[in-house]
Amino acid sequence: MDVLYFAWVRERIGVPKEKVETTAATVSDLVAELSAREDRYAAAFADLSALRVALDQELSDFDAPLAGVGEVAFFPPMTGG
Repeated sequence: MDVLYFAWVRERIGVPKEKVETTAATVSDLVAELSAREDRYAAAFADLSALRVALDQELSDFDAPLAGVGEVAFFPPMTGG
């Protein structure tokens, strides 16, 4: 699946997008797999309350299943202004 990173998440991880082979059942499982890769991923996912996730461009929850999902995007909450 494609995993996209936006804003400071992209800055911490160092790439805007990557293809990920995973056996993760949920978004939380995927986050755990990614965090275990390297310190830069662990730093990006250290505080999930500061992150939002979208599955196939629809806002979702971290306990959402990944079955059939083609794209996961991680980004900070949006603010108005």
